Amino acid sequence: MTKLTRPDIKTLSRRIVYENRWMRVREDAIERRDGSPGIYGVVEKTDFAVIVPLDSGLIHLVEQYRYPVQGRYWELPQGSWEDAPGTDPLELARAELHEETGLTASSMAHIGHLFECYGYSTQGYHIYLAQGLQVGEAQREQTEQDMVSRAFPLDEVLAMVTEGVIKDSATVAALGMLRLKGLI
Repeated sequence: MTKLTRPDIKTLSRRIVYENRWMRVREDAIERRDGSPGIYGVVEKTDFAVIVPLDSGLIHLVEQYRYPVQGRYWELPQGSWEDAPGTDPLELARAELHEETGLTASSMAHIGHLFECYGYSTQGYHIYLAQGLQVGEAQREQTEQDMVSRAFPLDEVLAMVTEGVIKDSATVAALGMLRLKGLI
């Protein structure tokens, strides 16, 4: 006979406390395994794609102003479609690469899926390695009008990570994943 165990955390109720086009914040009343009550704040966001455009030893990065942290930072091209959360991640990755950099890739390899901040958010991201790059015209959205795109040698990008110039965790994780898999 199989022994039934209590779930680690049981959801008792959920309520939406804030919602806009990009996210929804909910508060869940919970019960822990020992029966003690609690609450959990959860940010619901659609998954996004992170693209590593790599060709001839160069990685293409984008720099933009990130309002929440009040600064401009270099990062890998990335994005989501809030209005189309069920979009195929490969289609999203190809579109975001072209939109932000103007690049198209002859090959896109799925490297993995990670969660952004699973301690409080549902959002995850798919990592793609884009190769066989061809240059075209970027098609940036109005919110990306300050974006700059530039190619850097791989060693310089890795130095930017270790020196704290690149602070985007998705960029650092994507590069780490590629390194661990022996792809860079």
